[in-house]
Amino acid sequence: MLKVRKSADRGAASFGWLRSQHTFSFGHYYDPAHMNVGPLRVINEDRVAPGRGFDPHSHKNMEIISYVLDGALEHKDSMGNGSVLRYGDVQRMSAGTGVTHSEYNHSATESVHFLQIWVIPAEAGGEPGYEEKHFDTDSKRGTLRLIASNDGRDGSVSLRQDAAIYATILDGSERADHALLPGRQAYVQVARGSLTVNGCALEAGDAVQVSDEAVVALSDAKDAEVLLFDLPV
Repeated sequence: MLKVRKSADRGAASFGWLRSQHTFSFGHYYDPAHMNVGPLRVINEDRVAPGRGFDPHSHKNMEIISYVLDGALEHKDSMGNGSVLRYGDVQRMSAGTGVTHSEYNHSATESVHFLQIWVIPAEAGGEPGYEEKHFDTDSKRGTLRLIASNDGRDGSVSLRQDAAIYATILDGSERADHALLPGRQAYVQVARGSLTVNGCALEAGDAVQVSDEAVVALSDAKDAEVLLFDLPV
């Protein structure tokens, strides 16, 4: 079964310095039909103006992943971490019992474009944690590259949830298939370009929930960059 979420149907927020599109209910956008898919709670596509950003704010009991598409995202947090993330970088912050952080556009001249992803942890609490890794273009080209998992396998960042996140870059005849085990579902988010998922045509910003299928088949791509979430039902 395929359940498509079109880009234009997402919630939208615009504050001058920030343009954001919300796949699931977030902030002032609320839609009871789009709250989450399993433990996947948030996918926000954010564009932040030069020199602007999110002032220090707090989180708890959430796994927060940042996937940078363009520009430079500067991060600081109450654990003492500080870094500038660029394309290919993936950051995971486990909020645990509580953490404060800020996110700013590091550039004074160019915007930053990134996906902010929240995953509900399997258990509440625990010490806050932080991790970041780089996944170059070649590692994602024509294949599903694991970038986050519950055990940090294959060089991925670790999540406190039985979930896995894959990234891929596909074009032309390139194809990637992902097997879904019993009791699992997938959510596919198109970051850019276009492709088909199990024969369903998707454009940039579109997404599809895949359930009761044995395989998630990504094909017929045109300059596509895609995230695939393997999640418990």
